[in-house]
Amino acid sequence: MREITVPPVVTAAPVGGLADAVFRHAQEDPGRVVLGRKGGGVWRDVTSGELAAEVLALARGLLAQGVRFGERVAVMSRTRYEWTLFDFALWAIGAQPVPVYPTSSVEQVHWILQDSDCTACVVEDEDQAMTVGSVIERLPHLRRLWQLDAGAVEALVADGRGVSDDLVHRHRAAVTPDAVATVIYTSGTTGRPKGCVLTHGNFMFEADTMVARWESVFQAGPGEQPSTLLFLPLAHVFGRMVEVAAVRARVKLGHQPVLAAAELLPDLAAFRPTFVLGVPYVFEKVFAAARRKAEAEGRTGPFDRAVETAVRYAEAREQKAFGVGPGPSAALRMEHQLFEKLVYGKVREALGGRVRHAMSGGSAMSRRLGLFFDGAGITVFEGYGLTESCAAATANPPGATKYGTVGRPIPGAAVHIADDGEIWLHGGHVFAGYLNDPRATEAVLRGGWLATGDLGRLDEDGYLTITGRKKEILVTSNGKSVSPTALEERVRSHPLVAQCVLVGNDRPYVAALLTLDMEGVAHWLSMRGRPQLPAAQLIHDPDLTAEVRRAVVAANTLVSQAEAIRTFRVLGEQFTEERGLLTPSLKLKRRAIEKAYAMEVAALYQP
Repeated sequence: MREITVPPVVTAAPVGGLADAVFRHAQEDPGRVVLGRKGGGVWRDVTSGELAAEVLALARGLLAQGVRFGERVAVMSRTRYEWTLFDFALWAIGAQPVPVYPTSSVEQVHWILQDSDCTACVVEDEDQAMTVGSVIERLPHLRRLWQLDAGAVEALVADGRGVSDDLVHRHRAAVTPDAVATVIYTSGTTGRPKGCVLTHGNFMFEADTMVARWESVFQAGPGEQPSTLLFLPLAHVFGRMVEVAAVRARVKLGHQPVLAAAELLPDLAAFRPTFVLGVPYVFEKVFAAARRKAEAEGRTGPFDRAVETAVRYAEAREQKAFGVGPGPSAALRMEHQLFEKLVYGKVREALGGRVRHAMSGGSAMSRRLGLFFDGAGITVFEGYGLTESCAAATANPPGATKYGTVGRPIPGAAVHIADDGEIWLHGGHVFAGYLNDPRATEAVLRGGWLATGDLGRLDEDGYLTITGRKKEILVTSNGKSVSPTALEERVRSHPLVAQCVLVGNDRPYVAALLTLDMEGVAHWLSMRGRPQLPAAQLIHDPDLTAEVRRAVVAANTLVSQAEAIRTFRVLGEQFTEERGLLTPSLKLKRRAIEKAYAMEVAALYQP
């Protein structure tokens, strides 16, 4: 199959903008809880009426401080409650928030604020204020800088007390679906970040389509209110889509700024969401933590049997959904029930206990991991999209999930596979173009289709599988083309491996640089009664190297001998964003990694 179109399930909004939903919900049901706000370690409910009042008060303050219709305001912060307030307040007056990752470098901040011509900036703390301050002389149009941790919201609310509500509503009434909602900058894996111009209509189409088609995710069981804890960066399009969809669907939304398990897991337990939206890393960590706990308690055997049972159970259900099998047998159902309390219930408890659905994007999730969570009672709908497509362009549909793929086009959208295997996208979610860059826009928008730069294939049922990225294909000196993604993901699935990057361009064979998962390594050492050591002292450990080699050998079974990883090097440090080796969305910067480890790469090819 080369192309598939899925009929729409929602009608494009003819009028209005994103802020309208906040005020409409306040009129229709002012007492409904729509947000959770954490303060002093305690979660407090926020109703529709309270949210609308806070958004209105902040919007008045922004007008009082000179923010005008169509102007852009940067928001540089972690994921937190105030970000959502600023988004909807800015949208209410027709302004355009421009997200900036809080970990961005000085030059990245300067480029984004200069290229987007921001007239004001919101930062979270003093460090970010100093970052912006260091380049403010090179930003002649930047007039205002507000700091959240220094009382920015309260000060703006006070400034706006003399501004009428009617002035805000007149601004809001002028916002149309084709008006620009935000400019989100790409993560810049292959060059300077580009500003993706996304409209109110893009977000309304995307969010309303997801809520309508994935109703089982955005609804809850009897007596429960649907809720989600947002721990994705709001600087990323996936996080923004979750924010918009939750507000439009009246899903209770909480914010968690730290992705580390030590802080995230307690908040999941306290907030108890009914669904979560994350990246594969989150689900990998939950699984790895569960297995380490089982091993520490001497229950590795039962846990591994529970995993196998969950995978077989989910596979049987998948086969039945596609009409190629009868579903789980009676014996398999009994075996599955045996592990429900022993293992599966405990895995769900790690996500708060009420989660039954999840969505995953950003990178590939292994088929086996998806099947395990499905068998453990959490259906993970994996999807695929870009900043340019306003998040999800494809996703696995309810009742017909095919693990190992990223699903079918979302309703109202189309996917086309070009002659060279490139994925093209079409629909109301596709962006308007790159800010100030018509040449780059022309390069990716082709007759209404978005050329993604990603490679993939459609199966007979119209499900998309990502096979690589055009710019990341390795070509060895003997002319063999290798897509690194699948191999890297397979190696990285080993509990001792944190990161994997393949090298081999213009070289005789494929090799790999690996980093260690220190949580996994600490557990591995503990189970062997060995002292805890830093990574730099372990990279030549023969037992650990042998364990990692098994991961590489297992990954090589996916490909031909010419494409296989011939040798590897374990590094004593991580690829990090701070070192310029990862994007803020945790994607590898391959060229930067090869340059930083040029000596190690050269050593991989010495005779």
